Amino acid sequence: MALRIATFNVENLMQRFDFSGFRNQLQRDRVLAMVEVRDEQHYRQLEQARVIAHSDDKMQLAALAIADCRADIVCLQEVENLAALRAFEYGYLFKMAGHGYRNKYLVEGNDGRGIDVAAMVRDETADGESIEFVGLQSHAHVTFEEFGLYNAALKEAGERPGDRIFRRDCVEIDLRVGGRPLTLFLAHLKSMGPDKAGKDGREVTMPIRLAEAAAVRRIVEMKFGKGDTARRNWLICGDMNDYRERLVVLGSRQSGYQFRHAIEEQAGFDPIGEGFSVNLVARRPAGDRWTLYHSRGPDEQHLCQLDYIFASPALAERNPAAVPDILRHGQPWRTPFPAGQEVERYPRIGWDRPKASDHCPVAVTLRLG
Repeated sequence: MALRIATFNVENLMQRFDFSGFRNQLQRDRVLAMVEVRDEQHYRQLEQARVIAHSDDKMQLAALAIADCRADIVCLQEVENLAALRAFEYGYLFKMAGHGYRNKYLVEGNDGRGIDVAAMVRDETADGESIEFVGLQSHAHVTFEEFGLYNAALKEAGERPGDRIFRRDCVEIDLRVGGRPLTLFLAHLKSMGPDKAGKDGREVTMPIRLAEAAAVRRIVEMKFGKGDTARRNWLICGDMNDYRERLVVLGSRQSGYQFRHAIEEQAGFDPIGEGFSVNLVARRPAGDRWTLYHSRGPDEQHLCQLDYIFASPALAERNPAAVPDILRHGQPWRTPFPAGQEVERYPRIGWDRPKASDHCPVAVTLRLG
């Protein structure tokens, strides 16, 4: 019995309009910065037209990426609410994937923009095994103090003991697949953000991600008991917003690109990493694990893995040959691909947009027993 599972940061799957760009130029879309705006009503009309025109292409491309995962379960990040997810699945994904993901799970978390983690689950696997929902638990309410994770680094980062740990949530979903138990822990850790006060954004936000990852580990251990955790079937899926390694991109489109493999001393997901779980994407070649292209101009470019499927030791041992697929067909044309990794882009992909997402979906097939 095989189960195929995917994780995908779908990048702002939202229903609402954001008109804050009228007063805050930093939040105004670049195409509207090229247009003379008469007043706020005019700005709202232009923004609505822009979002609707852009969203149709984006949703089609995101649906193509999900359909190509061929997954029985899709874990998602950056979904506004269940209404948005249902509209997307019915209006776009169903046209690509046919028989749909009838079961959808989302809990409103802590994110100020209202982007949450979610899951779409089929009634049964491609092999015809039933997928039964058992239960769901949000952990958005957990505080640093409650889990004993408050420290000096968090204080320096401006956090308080009573603050909530998760910037979004860690959603725990219990399932039975073909009668076998499986628990999913869906996470989307704190983003690295821009540099702040002359300090590297990744370094400034690292204490928060480390605390979030430690909290995810605590939740898993509380679920199964420390002595039994390694032997159970569970997966931690999502956008960890950090990397252990990256491909530094050198050169340019005109001169050609070169790629330098770099290893980092620390990653924000370390508490749930090696020794506790298995990063299945690490089974791919070292230069072929990236799921995102980061660029702040020609002097700061790299490819890195932000999207993970961490498997319990028992599940990883049971599936020694399971190597995840990374689907990069929805990446914009500006993304530089190392030699031999090029893919055929989806129709209507643009230089920067439209695109399926800034992230790539990750999918893997596993046997639960």
